[in-house]
Amino acid sequence: MTSYLIRNSAGLTLLCALLGTLCKTGSGQIRYSMLEELDKGSFVGNISKDLGLKPRELAERGVRIISKGKTQLFALNPRSGSLVTAGRIDREELCAQSTRCLVKFNILVEDKLNIFEVEIEIKDINDNAPGFLTEELEIKIGELTAPGTRFPLKTAFDPDVGINSLQNYQLSLDDYFSLAVKIVSDGAKYPELVLEQALDREEKKVHELVLIASDGGDPVHSGNLYIQVIVLDANDNPPVFTQPEYRVSVQENLPVGTRLLTVNATDPDEGFNAQVSYILDKMPGKIAQIFHLNSVTGDISILKSLDYEDAIFYEIKIKAQDGPGLLSKAKILVTVLDVNDNAPEITITSFTGSVSEEATAGREVALVNVHDRDSGQNGQVMVFVLGNMPFNLEKSIDQYYRLVTARSLDREQVSEYNITLRATDGGSPPLSTDTHIMLHVEDINDNPPAFTHASYSAYVPENNPRGASIFAVTAQDPDSIKNAHITYALTEDTIQGAPLSTYVSINSDTGVLYALRSFDHEQVRDLKVLVTASDSGDPPLSSNVSLTLFVLDQNDNAPEILYPTLPTDGSTGVELAPRSAEPGYLVTKVVAVDRDSGQNAWLSYRLLKASEPGLFMVGLHTGEVRTARALLDRDSLKQSLVVAVQDHGQPPLSATVTLTVAVANSIPDVLADLGSLEIPSTPEASDLTLYLVVAVAAVSCVFLAFVIILLALRLRRWHTSRLLQASGGGLARVPTSHFVGVDGVQAFLQTYSHEVCLTADSGKSHLIFPQPNYADTLISQESCEKSEPLLVTQDLLEAKGDPKLLQRKRTAPVHLEARNKSYPQVSNVQGDVIGFLNIPETSGEEPSPLSSRNAKELQAS
Repeated sequence: MTSYLIRNSAGLTLLCALLGTLCKTGSGQIRYSMLEELDKGSFVGNISKDLGLKPRELAERGVRIISKGKTQLFALNPRSGSLVTAGRIDREELCAQSTRCLVKFNILVEDKLNIFEVEIEIKDINDNAPGFLTEELEIKIGELTAPGTRFPLKTAFDPDVGINSLQNYQLSLDDYFSLAVKIVSDGAKYPELVLEQALDREEKKVHELVLIASDGGDPVHSGNLYIQVIVLDANDNPPVFTQPEYRVSVQENLPVGTRLLTVNATDPDEGFNAQVSYILDKMPGKIAQIFHLNSVTGDISILKSLDYEDAIFYEIKIKAQDGPGLLSKAKILVTVLDVNDNAPEITITSFTGSVSEEATAGREVALVNVHDRDSGQNGQVMVFVLGNMPFNLEKSIDQYYRLVTARSLDREQVSEYNITLRATDGGSPPLSTDTHIMLHVEDINDNPPAFTHASYSAYVPENNPRGASIFAVTAQDPDSIKNAHITYALTEDTIQGAPLSTYVSINSDTGVLYALRSFDHEQVRDLKVLVTASDSGDPPLSSNVSLTLFVLDQNDNAPEILYPTLPTDGSTGVELAPRSAEPGYLVTKVVAVDRDSGQNAWLSYRLLKASEPGLFMVGLHTGEVRTARALLDRDSLKQSLVVAVQDHGQPPLSATVTLTVAVANSIPDVLADLGSLEIPSTPEASDLTLYLVVAVAAVSCVFLAFVIILLALRLRRWHTSRLLQASGGGLARVPTSHFVGVDGVQAFLQTYSHEVCLTADSGKSHLIFPQPNYADTLISQESCEKSEPLLVTQDLLEAKGDPKLLQRKRTAPVHLEARNKSYPQVSNVQGDVIGFLNIPETSGEEPSPLSSRNAKELQAS
């Protein structure tokens, strides 16, 4: 019958729901009302309109329902933008007998993180009929019961409220009984059976009655209780409680089994009629599962723990019954007091997961809801961020908070945050709950690569193989992923006119530097390179560092002998040593250089071979060739020495030079022995003979003309003839040890006070004297050409009585030039070689070697 009435009222229900829709009230709060028992999907309210959104924007903006309960009662229709039921809603199941049934939940607009509170009132419909806990009731009444006596009957229970709840009782017609309804202060109605006239057990032992309970709904629903009245003998007093209503307040954390109170009822009858027992009146719900009544003692105790959050008030109905069955009723009102037994709850409603490090202060991170099931001060919750975190909590509506950044973040300092939120209530002692949020900081390219050093220096040995790795530079970038991917490059430059890229290259990924050619320390001693490290961010950032590559020397160059130089015309250099030379006399000096550097260029000299062992010695570090002992008459005029020059590299390299030393007391002695010095015949020398003959003939002609002109000029002066005679006499007395002009010989002048310029034959005979100490440069050819020569004819040589001077292939005039100044150097001349000899004006006096003082003065000049 109930379901039939519900189906017939479906149209009315929908109409009521539409009319009951309310608009927004208050800031962020929406209220609706609806009837219970609507079908699933029934319209509740136009939520899109109330939110100010179009229906299609609900899904786009992430509008969703956030319900605190476990069961979702309502849903959003994205097509119509309306709030609909998610299933049938039973008001009695939600709110029991509460006068007003309200359901609250929140609606979240995801993209704006806005929260709206929705309150829906569930209105009652008459979907329940009044009912009794039992279908039959047996009442025993003594026959002595006086008319007008009232017998409490069982009350009916209707879960509906208002007009749809229990309204009245009716009793079937009977001559002995009538119905009286007792209304108490709270409006509850208790039916009582009234004895209208005295009973007579002998006339009728049992009376059958029907009690009808009906509500005020439309249509009216009702329930029946079948009453069977048994007439007993003489028990006319029911038990009576000491007070009709008992009140007690208990804390919710009382242990199970705790006694709350004791009820007491008395019966004035005697014997069996006065025996009272206590009965817990059966009530719908969980009261019988929570409380226990001792039927003998009347003690009320708890069977299970109380929970203030489940129920704050209980109404317990009890009965006292005597032996024959007379009853009386009373109430026990139990008030549950709250204790702080529930910790706050934190719910992360919305969370972004990550935030960019360029985000400014106030960037939303999460939406947090806090809730405490306790009440009063125990339910007051404070929430905050633990630790020194760059985040703040901002209050939103209700118990919602926004977690926002307090300042800009730096991923290079902290890449992720483990945020701990703590909610604490106001109880004593307070309870708290922690929840953790892991927030990642997204990287931006805000750091350029940084090298580990401000500059680099590397060393590479010369003659390195091509393609060998030289050095590796490393840069670090505190950014991540592509912002930290570093590539290396070299700045373009030129070295000795060649591009840097032809010398070295760099691996763009590893920073390893490679040599593209084999380096030569003698050409390039260092390379300055500028390395650029760039990341892959957008835009990319870069930094530079200077790298200096030092090319280390290796011993790859043998010593090079500068003096005596190796002649290119087939001649052999000859040095002069007088027979009167004392031990330690400086004959000549070997000069050598090494293109290497450092230890590889340190040179040492040693006498490798000598035709006369023990006669000469060589300075280890100076290269000076000196006499080791005095020269003897038996010593050969021609001494051959082989001097080795060696560097200090590993392995050492060396070079050798062959020196020819002429030993004589006078120049004629040297000239007499010229024939003994043979020029080695080689194919190259014979090929040059023809060219030399032609060149010497041409030069001789020019020179002869020049001598004739000079002779004419000299004849003008009287002192010219005197000077010519002095030259002839002095020359005969000049020791041959003071000069040498041997075919194929080039040498330095030793220390003498006179210089001679001698031209032998077309074979380029040279007369060269060593300097006082060693000098490694020669005077220019012009020095000889600018002199004023004196003609010495071939007859002059013949007058000296030395036939060896005539044993030349060809003869040439000998030019002697008087000089007022001593020249320490002699110049090589192509063709005829000219030396200089200072001839004193006073004849008959043999020149002597320079003193040590004069030698030092010449060396200084």
